[in-house]
Amino acid sequence: MVSENLLAQYARLIIKSGVNIQPGQLLIINSPVHCADFALLCAQEAYQLGAEEVQVDWSDERLGRLDATYAKKEVLQRVPNWLIDRKQEQIDRHCAYLSLDSRIPDIMEGTDSQKMQEVLIHRQQKLKRFQYYTAANHGQWSIAAVPNSTWAKKVFPLLSPTEAETALWKAILSSVYVDGKEDPVAVWKRHSASIQQHCERLNALNFKALHFKNSLGTDLTVELIQDHIWAGGMETTLGGIPFNPNMPTEEVFTMPLKTGVNGMVTATKPLNYQGKLIKNFTLTFENGKAVKGTAEVNEEALHNLLSFDQGSCYLGEVALISHDSPISRSGILFYDTLFDENASCHLALGRAYPMNLKGGTAMSEQKLAESGSNLSMIHVDFMFGSADMEIDGICQDGTSQAVFRQGNFVF
Repeated sequence: MVSENLLAQYARLIIKSGVNIQPGQLLIINSPVHCADFALLCAQEAYQLGAEEVQVDWSDERLGRLDATYAKKEVLQRVPNWLIDRKQEQIDRHCAYLSLDSRIPDIMEGTDSQKMQEVLIHRQQKLKRFQYYTAANHGQWSIAAVPNSTWAKKVFPLLSPTEAETALWKAILSSVYVDGKEDPVAVWKRHSASIQQHCERLNALNFKALHFKNSLGTDLTVELIQDHIWAGGMETTLGGIPFNPNMPTEEVFTMPLKTGVNGMVTATKPLNYQGKLIKNFTLTFENGKAVKGTAEVNEEALHNLLSFDQGSCYLGEVALISHDSPISRSGILFYDTLFDENASCHLALGRAYPMNLKGGTAMSEQKLAESGSNLSMIHVDFMFGSADMEIDGICQDGTSQAVFRQGNFVF
């Protein structure tokens, strides 16, 4: 298994560079029960860095499957007042959020998709007002991964359960530059600076749109919202606290114009949505809306995604990642968006991030919508990058400039 030293380095990286906990701050850790030992490591690091309090919200996808199978829809839709009050108190205390990602692929296979769709929509509506805290970077938030044996066997099916989990640990630590040789906090500073260089270049170019094309059938034009901002790597709260929301991360991303997406896109990796793997799917867009979606596996789940709410069939993000990135070079399919999105250019259906629009974090939802930003209760990334992806930036004067050739940045 992985050494205690490496695990300690990883926990410190997450708390120091990920959420960047501040002295006297409340930290909320969302953790599966099987990640308890690592959650405790993170809590210890947070306290040692001055956190006032650490609260852990435990979850278990196996229980979620039992709920989906046996509990009545009306019961699962309940959102008790104490939960709403607790979330409000956390935000009032200017908390930081850490989510430990350790999903079980296919966990909801065979359950009633429509039932769980209605449950999630109802619960999201009840809790919608709390999403803005992280979506607009009012406070720090970060997502980092911890293996579990089922996930590991899915990624490394030819290894024994113990060997597979060790291999997945090594792959995760490699993706976040934890190798026991150099301080990962220092490495992440350099990594973020490198990503920022791409952001600065793209912001200076100020493209009107991007055109994507490859041999798999993708032929898509994505118009960018006026006054868009490219971001990636380290982000900053409204109060000026830097943090890294995704660990790992290799992307630079911005906001599409809600009604400005046209053409077809072919996904290049499976999408794990609501515990089901959607495989080999395509989407066709007209004036921003996904008007058609087909999939070879779990097409119903894809349709549930597109019909989740009024904004889930529109895009909220377009992200660029060179095919020659560390996670892509590893050749590992993680079956988890946190990793697979960092091996490939991707798009996100649903909510746009206000930070990708000049002045966006200070705008009301109505003003964001009027500006052309997509509003939704969900934000779901899917991958479409490939080794032969070509991207042209369409300039404000109508001319074009190469951005990607053979899957990689040309600058």
